[in-house]
Amino acid sequence: SVADNALRLGQARTAVVIGAETFSRILDWDDRGTCVLFGDGAGALVLKAVSAASPGRRFVLSNHLHSDGRQYDILYVDGGPSSSRGSGFLRMHGREVFRHAVQHLSAVIDEALEANQLTAAEIDWLVPHQANSRIIDAMGRKLGLSPDKIVMTIEQHANTSAASIPLALEAAVDDGRIKPGHLVLMEALGGGLSWGASLVRW
Repeated sequence: SVADNALRLGQARTAVVIGAETFSRILDWDDRGTCVLFGDGAGALVLKAVSAASPGRRFVLSNHLHSDGRQYDILYVDGGPSSSRGSGFLRMHGREVFRHAVQHLSAVIDEALEANQLTAAEIDWLVPHQANSRIIDAMGRKLGLSPDKIVMTIEQHANTSAASIPLALEAAVDDGRIKPGHLVLMEALGGGLSWGASLVRW
């Protein structure tokens, strides 16, 4: 949303949005609840300002971001330079993360659809944060989307957090699933607790 706003306001003509994670640095390899789920990765998107009259233009329809610091302790990194002078480890309460993910992602998906006066049936592709297959399946059912309309790359990339949506987009564009003109809904949840959705016309 920061890059989108800068382009809309004329503060930039081109923006590169990068998502990168090196979870291998903060995983506790004795914690099977996290070390088998997360991976290192990086992805990027280039956004460019274009005229509303440009033929075949692709555009961001809307962004919806939320956070709730009261839930910080269900997904966080303990330690860190400001507290222990160490790197710390990723800590996660999986059941609580799942519960909040389904609740908050469902709400933000509804918010994105309502803001654009669209129904779930009009969505061509759901490109979710690749957290885990249960959360992704729950979001697909909520939207009434068949599994073949959901881009899932978690088996190839694991949960790469900020990199997961760029990596999933790249896979679906490269193999021809996502085509120009398609309506693509992206959603994500992360530590903090934070969550959001973006709706784009590809």
